Amino acid sequence: MRQDPFGNQGGSRQRRGGGLFGNIRWVVLLGFVIYGGCYYFGNRSVDPYTGEKVLIDSSLDANEEKALGLQAYQEILSQERPVDPNSQIARQVREIANRLIAKVDVVETSLAQEHGLQPQHFARDFDWDVNVLQSDEANAFCLPGGKMAVYTGLIPVAQNADALAVVMGHEIAHALLRHGAQRMAQQKLTQIGQMAGAASGMDAQQQQMMMSAMGYGYLLPYARSHETQADEVGLMLAAAACFNPEEAVPLWQRMSEASGGQAPPEFSSTHPNPGTRIQNLQALMPKALEYRQRYCTAQ
Repeated sequence: MRQDPFGNQGGSRQRRGGGLFGNIRWVVLLGFVIYGGCYYFGNRSVDPYTGEKVLIDSSLDANEEKALGLQAYQEILSQERPVDPNSQIARQVREIANRLIAKVDVVETSLAQEHGLQPQHFARDFDWDVNVLQSDEANAFCLPGGKMAVYTGLIPVAQNADALAVVMGHEIAHALLRHGAQRMAQQKLTQIGQMAGAASGMDAQQQQMMMSAMGYGYLLPYARSHETQADEVGLMLAAAACFNPEEAVPLWQRMSEASGGQAPPEFSSTHPNPGTRIQNLQALMPKALEYRQRYCTAQ
């Protein structure tokens, strides 16, 4: 081993170097915290449907969002098998979608007025399209820009057009509320947090614990709130389009039965549990019936 000609002074200098490195690390961490705060507060806007402040990256415009939705839709259609567009089920699903889409403006305007806001009519530029996909999965989706699909496995669970309209309205609401854009912004904020954790000197286990705490305390409740918002907006769309909103409760009872009661505990899930969801829908029913009376016109 090479001897230090300066005796213990070399060790002393090493400790001072470590202290300097530690100070730099805290400066870097502070920089990430400031950047994260600026990103969070600089990209918040008020959603006209809910009246709540939401996080959406201001650099993501409507055309980019539509392009991302279209790309995802094309990838799904290249892997999934759409049924014949002239089949009875495809025609019925398109009719339901058209009725729901026709009420988007009036529902947005009404909800915005409830919160003392002006509607943004973000969806007027959507290029709506809907397909029915052959699958046993009881599900549906609507991507940014209005690209929609309903899986054939949903049909026997829904049982009727009113219940199917509730599900499709819920999925349309996710696109109207720009939940995809909100999740993208949330992911960016999470990445900033991960970089801050790494810069602070956390080891892998500590970073994992931090992300778990963030997930249970922020990310999962955030996702559940999206589902609750989509339930409300979707229910109002279905009611305004002359569907029976009261079919929402038995629908979710059937959805719970179809899942075999295998849903995870609510605190660890991105979705409210069926009981919570049904309670929320029951509380919204008087408002939905009012929307049906006010906006339902002859179809």
